[in-house]
Amino acid sequence: MEFSRRLFGWMTASLAASSFIPTPTHAQEFPSRIIRLVVAFPAGGPTDFVARLLADKLKGSLGQSVIIENKPGANGAIGAEYVARAEPDGHTLFLTTVGAVAITPHLNPKVPYDSLRDFAPITRLVRNTTILVVRPEMPVNSANELAALAKERPGAVPFASTGLGSMPHLALELFQSAAGVKFLHVPYRGAAPALTDLLGGQVQAMFADAPVLMPHIAAGKLKPLGAASVDRNTVLPNVATLAEQNLADTTADNWYGLLAPAKTPAPVIAKIRDATAAALADPDVAGKLTQSGAIPAATSSAEFGQLLADELARWGRVIREKGIKAEP
Repeated sequence: MEFSRRLFGWMTASLAASSFIPTPTHAQEFPSRIIRLVVAFPAGGPTDFVARLLADKLKGSLGQSVIIENKPGANGAIGAEYVARAEPDGHTLFLTTVGAVAITPHLNPKVPYDSLRDFAPITRLVRNTTILVVRPEMPVNSANELAALAKERPGAVPFASTGLGSMPHLALELFQSAAGVKFLHVPYRGAAPALTDLLGGQVQAMFADAPVLMPHIAAGKLKPLGAASVDRNTVLPNVATLAEQNLADTTADNWYGLLAPAKTPAPVIAKIRDATAAALADPDVAGKLTQSGAIPAATSSAEFGQLLADELARWGRVIREKGIKAEP
């Protein structure tokens, strides 16, 4: 009987003591396996380039391998849906462009995800300045001079974009409104065919991300006329913004950001965010990004969430006002 009382007392004390032992937090447990970084575009492109730079650094800071999964298609919707349905534990992340989460939902209201409801914002990664370029023999040296040429030939100057509803197309729409002109819009399916025809002279101008254009600008094959951004790109310091050329409401930065599935625990989000910000600040990563034309631009999770909401509203308004429809 005495032994039983002692055993019961010991068990009670042990249970009481165990209740005060701190349990591991989500952040301490994370990551427990390989992290999948989903990119909604093909390998070899600018988004894939950024993802691979980050993956190498995150592996070292998080202590787990980070593998890239390219899931292209439907303007980013395929990759977005995959991540939205993933387990919200931080082991599946989405490296997205502004298009997949703030533009595509307006072009295709039937996309199977809600950008604000189905994702947890982690951080913006980079800003890709959208640059206006022409062939070097074009007799214009600014956005305003190109607009003046279009006024002489309304609707006749062929202007390429990377597709209906793409960021370069939206930049064109903003440019036309600000300058009071109309170009002949020639949409392509992606940057590669649009660039090929611009370089070949089949079209006369286009907007595109700085990382896509930099090799051609550096080689003297394309001439930059302006930047559709809030500030000048450090790699192209002599290229004035469109706003500096008195063309208002023409900002069309194609930023990349990092998202997780909704309901991912806040400590896990914070751990990924801090590791990502440190990676972007690493001199090697920052140098390679800047050299490519991308601008490292980490934010807090709250700031990125607000940016996503603002951009979703803004591009929805532009798409409705301009009557832009998705490609069939």
